Amino acid sequence: MPKRSMKHDDPLEDFTRREIALDGVSKAVHVAGSGPAVIVMTEMPGISPYVARFARWVRDAGFTVYMPSLFGRDGAVPNVEEGTAVFQRACVSAEFRALAANESSPVTKWLRSLARFAHGECGGPGVGAIGMCFTGNFALTMMLEPSMLAPVLSQPSLPLNDPAGIEIAPDEIKAVRERLDREDLTVLAYRFEGDKFCMAQRFAAYQEALGDRFIGRVLPDNAANTDIPEFFERYVTTPHSVVTAHLIDETGQPTIAARDEILGFFKQRLAP
Repeated sequence: MPKRSMKHDDPLEDFTRREIALDGVSKAVHVAGSGPAVIVMTEMPGISPYVARFARWVRDAGFTVYMPSLFGRDGAVPNVEEGTAVFQRACVSAEFRALAANESSPVTKWLRSLARFAHGECGGPGVGAIGMCFTGNFALTMMLEPSMLAPVLSQPSLPLNDPAGIEIAPDEIKAVRERLDREDLTVLAYRFEGDKFCMAQRFAAYQEALGDRFIGRVLPDNAANTDIPEFFERYVTTPHSVVTAHLIDETGQPTIAARDEILGFFKQRLAP
């Protein structure tokens, strides 16, 4: 994949922008690649060049990427003013539960339908998904959809006001745990050690709920990229975005090892 600047808006010209209507709701979804489907859910404040870069890595690993537009301006480099406005709107949106533990964001129902739709289009054993930051927990709730086989949680940050809370309803986490045990599946999760949005208490809560089906990876803070966008400099003052803005794109870096483990996880679960 050719190197692209992360400091300029990404035109996403190598993705096909589709309007996909499910459950009476239509959303833009950027699609690229071939092979089994993987849903890439953006971090706050939107599909930045960093998020698009990760989606291209997934595509180039042999998958069809479905990257839904959930908030923000697609392809934009996040600045302080625009990013703040996107974050504030998302926090009060009926689609998300930014401040509520033990509840699932309503948008996850649409995302489960997207997984089912993508599996129908792409075939294969099933679908993978990764959520990041604001969407970080969504791949777990999506395990209620039978086609979902490979969930990845990258710095899951909701609920924002409860470090030990997890953003999924109790009956749903129970159903997910039962499915993981029944089908011998696992959940991969990532965070930086000093992340103030996704702290150790949250991973402990996942561990308690999912047992050894939860595989949590904690990266050292000194493994984080420090050349980050203005929005991150202002509001994300600790290492946070494992496979996007805080990833160091160099061989041997812990963040690259995390990326490669995620791609390997998708291949293991979704290979025909």
